[in-house]
Amino acid sequence: MSIANNLKTVMGRIASAAKRAGRDPSSVRLIVVTKTVDVESIRQAVAAGASVLGENRVQEAREKIETLGNRARWHLIGHLQTNKAKYAVKLFDLIHSVDNFELAKELDKQAAKIGKVQDVLIEVSIAGETAKAGVAMQEVIVLVREAAKLRNISIKGLMTMPPYSENPEDSRPFFRKLRELAETLTREGIPGVSMKELSMGMSNDFEVAVEEGATMVRVGTAILGERNKQIAK
Repeated sequence: MSIANNLKTVMGRIASAAKRAGRDPSSVRLIVVTKTVDVESIRQAVAAGASVLGENRVQEAREKIETLGNRARWHLIGHLQTNKAKYAVKLFDLIHSVDNFELAKELDKQAAKIGKVQDVLIEVSIAGETAKAGVAMQEVIVLVREAAKLRNISIKGLMTMPPYSENPEDSRPFFRKLRELAETLTREGIPGVSMKELSMGMSNDFEVAVEEGATMVRVGTAILGERNKQIAK
């Protein structure tokens, strides 16, 4: 199938999942993950209606943005090193992967330099996997309280990546925990903090994520096919 057909199919599946959960399909945004994807394929996705693109690495994203420009909004969904913060604030509308205060502080500093308030999500390690990024659940409230004091970043919600499983249902408890954590943080009433966004769900489990409250799903393979690892940087 073509990229355009794949995109249409995924959007239809998102809409169906939202309706099953009694949600408005328009409350869920599709982030088309373009990590290691060639520029021509990205052009096809944008032409077919992809409005938000998700990249994992700053350098790869910078080259694509220089080529494609602002035909879509760009999100950083991968791990961000503190020393890349100065580039990230110039490139991305939303950074999904803030998981420590040092990174939050550096993003705040670099955003201030260019007169920007950088929108961010806090990445949470729901499963506690040491091999993956993300702040531990028990430390999230402390991080959010501290980061909320910074003037040039704005916390918009949470992101997570559950352990991979062939069975999408295995992801459901992790998605539910993230939603419940967001509800807890909302009740805390921390000034300047929004928990409007929940970034969760990928090609193998995005429908379950939508059923559990995702407002953003990050889908690459189901739209663009298997990644070309040869161009990964």
